[in-house]
Amino acid sequence: MARLEPVWRFTAVDPSEPMLETAKQQLAVNNVLERTDVHLGHVEDLAADESYDAATLIGVLHHLDGDDAKGEILRSIRACLKPGAPLIVAGNHYAYASQPLLLAAWGQRWRQHGASPDEVKVKLGKILQGADPPHSEAAVQKLLHDAGFGDATRFFSSLFWGAWLTCKTV
Repeated sequence: MARLEPVWRFTAVDPSEPMLETAKQQLAVNNVLERTDVHLGHVEDLAADESYDAATLIGVLHHLDGDDAKGEILRSIRACLKPGAPLIVAGNHYAYASQPLLLAAWGQRWRQHGASPDEVKVKLGKILQGADPPHSEAAVQKLLHDAGFGDATRFFSSLFWGAWLTCKTV
């Protein structure tokens, strides 16, 4: 986005200091840090008088426990957006254990990139313990609707991962 729109400014928010530091390093490497306001904290910590033209939430929902936490972050983002502003949401959207064929494909993908069978077993075990993704695409749509966003269009999907574009309802 920054390459396509050289005058845009960005705001990055993360409650994890290590993740925010990693983001800052990537922003610096890509010459975007000087156009980015970086905040350690949560979306609801942003100034109440700010109103944003768009937002992304990438790789977050499946790390939040339960629909209440997922809905809370989506409502917080909605509160910061101008009417009709777009939101891109991306993340895992299946209960991992419910999709054994996709889990096996994921394991094979890691093997193709050099992981041993034991490493794959450890990675799959970690995934099954460490996330609470929405259980379907319909669940993602419901979370978005309940938070005040319109119908979402899925524009990307790969194994467990999906990405949707929606807009704040007026």
